Amino acid sequence: MGDDRLIDGLTAPQREAVTRLDGPLLVLAGAGSGKTRVITRRAALLATAVARPDEVLAITFTNKAAGEMRERILALGVGGGAWGRGRMWICTFHSLCARLLREFGQAVGVQPCYTIFDESDKRSVIREAIGAVGLSPDNWRPRTIEAAISDAKNRMLGPADYAEQARDFSEKTIARVYDEYQARLAGQNGCDFDDLLMHVATLLQNRPEIQAELSRRFRYLLIDEYQDTNHAQYQIATLLASSHRNICVTGDPDQSIYAWRGADIRNILDFEKDYPDAVTVRLEQNYRSSGAILSAASSLISNNKLRKDKTLWTEKEFGPPVRIWECEDELEEADRIAVDIQTHCAAGGAAGDAAIFYRVNAVTRVLEDALRNSGIPYQIARGVEFYNRKEIKDVIAYLRAVVNPADEVAVVRAAGTPTRGIGKVTIERLKTFASQTGISIGEAVARINEIETLKPARKKVAPFAKLIAQIRGMPPRPVGDIVEAVLLNSGLEASLRAAGDVDNNPLENVYELVSAARQYDEQNPEGSLADWLQQISLVSDTDAIELTGGSVTLMTLHAAKGLEFPIVYMVGLEEDLLPHRRAVEGADGEIEEERRLCFVGVTRAMERLTLTHARFRMIRGVTERTMASRFLAELPAEEVEYHELERTVDRSRAHRGEYNDADNEGIDVSRFQPGRTVEHPEYGRGRVLGVEARGKSVYVRIHFENEGARSFALDYATLDLIES
Repeated sequence: MGDDRLIDGLTAPQREAVTRLDGPLLVLAGAGSGKTRVITRRAALLATAVARPDEVLAITFTNKAAGEMRERILALGVGGGAWGRGRMWICTFHSLCARLLREFGQAVGVQPCYTIFDESDKRSVIREAIGAVGLSPDNWRPRTIEAAISDAKNRMLGPADYAEQARDFSEKTIARVYDEYQARLAGQNGCDFDDLLMHVATLLQNRPEIQAELSRRFRYLLIDEYQDTNHAQYQIATLLASSHRNICVTGDPDQSIYAWRGADIRNILDFEKDYPDAVTVRLEQNYRSSGAILSAASSLISNNKLRKDKTLWTEKEFGPPVRIWECEDELEEADRIAVDIQTHCAAGGAAGDAAIFYRVNAVTRVLEDALRNSGIPYQIARGVEFYNRKEIKDVIAYLRAVVNPADEVAVVRAAGTPTRGIGKVTIERLKTFASQTGISIGEAVARINEIETLKPARKKVAPFAKLIAQIRGMPPRPVGDIVEAVLLNSGLEASLRAAGDVDNNPLENVYELVSAARQYDEQNPEGSLADWLQQISLVSDTDAIELTGGSVTLMTLHAAKGLEFPIVYMVGLEEDLLPHRRAVEGADGEIEEERRLCFVGVTRAMERLTLTHARFRMIRGVTERTMASRFLAELPAEEVEYHELERTVDRSRAHRGEYNDADNEGIDVSRFQPGRTVEHPEYGRGRVLGVEARGKSVYVRIHFENEGARSFALDYATLDLIES
């Protein structure tokens, strides 16, 4: 069948997954089991044996994974481009939906030139919506409302549906904000990330002719990481496959870690119920990790109930045991990791072999300090940070305003950067004219001569209007030319050159944006400005990480999904950190997800794995006594190497408020005797429990009625004594 090269070297389960082409197929792919190899071979075989390349749709969850799949399929000699026209469709769910909305979006009220609002723009519109319904952002936190709206969209609930299901005053209020927020997005012809999915799912549900056309177009579906799909993605996949049922999903319930953003593990657990005739193939041989690491991972995840049984095994050597380090605090934890990496490098290894994973970003500062002080190069997985820089968002605002005149956020930002004397009053007059005449704010800018109230400021707005018209009149590609025209003619380049300095040169960043546009032109000769804006709006944290360099990689456990490293350090395995406090206080299913997250981290390691926990940890300025994570006790005790604290700090007299004079000279703790009442600006009043000496620092431990016990470094704490 097809090209024998596509099945050579595969194991029996892998071969079955690749060659069973028709009908529903579930591939339960354990960690490190060669899943990407199977998917790419299967996609290539489909495109050469039973379908044209453009009839095959392969969906992944990250741009990085899509890029890797595309490269592998091209290497196999099969058309693996980004979009149609004889090429296989290889994309993420969001990029697929973004593309389909440009083609069919008018059926759900989305015009082809729509803008994808990023997180900061989205929050800005939510703030406006809160005010518009007569509420205060001080009382109704935008972040909380944003999360509720996102969850509603993932569950396919529009504003009316959400309002109908609202159970209490809070949800009914959020429904009002949700309705206003959607109206404001529609008025700007904008979509947020969740809209991309919900709009396409709605389109497929309500327009059977479009659903039938797309189902014919995509005769074969491959969906990776199916355990992380939410309800909207589930609907899209189900509806696209409804006529031909040629759907292959791959994934691992043990690696479902995105319930907090709507992922539903039941989608993969119930696949065989949705498709009773489905064939299930288990990929259980692990090619990544040593026997010791795999044994630890299997022991850990076996404590979960919500899973499908499978037995991971490997032909690799057992290797060194998993190490568990007990540390005094986060400083010692970071220093020990830095020393261990230095030892590895001194023995001929590379810093790039190592990765450090953590549950929350708050722990990175100390790790960075330790690596920097030891001269160890490192990188942090924050790919979106580049596009969140002010100077980058300023340039992109011009480009968005050119593509979508209704994008009020972009038009207002561009009009005011660099400063042209266009103030709030002028902007409000433009908005009023646009509203009264039923046009967009971008069109109002182009018709300033008709706005009588704008006469005093017309000379200030005219150059901006002329610039936008000039750029809009340029050919839609190459994109690099358009970006350069914005820089040169807007005054941004001159403004940034004047503002830059040696340590922080924003002009270099915008030049890098030009380079990114040029690179896009080379890789996508048919791509337009709108296409490029769509692509960069969907960048994720891991897209910018360079794994072939010589730097230690720092990233959250969520970002580590899909990657692998010879050496892995997982820090902060403590109760309330991993598992996170929200899960500890929540339902059993939340603890299971935290365990899956820990499992994902463990199975990223290839040769050596070190798990650390600290007896004391400071996060956000508060030091607390910690408990080792329950997950450590779930590892095979006879196979792990436990490193207890080599030195202990004498805390036996801390409850009496005593301390070590030699280590803490010059610090007066006499005021903080046990029993005294103090006032903290955030936690309110509390009672002193005692003073603890930790090396050259002194910490006071205080019990607050609503927050429990907290520890504060006296050097930094803001505490007021309350007289009896």
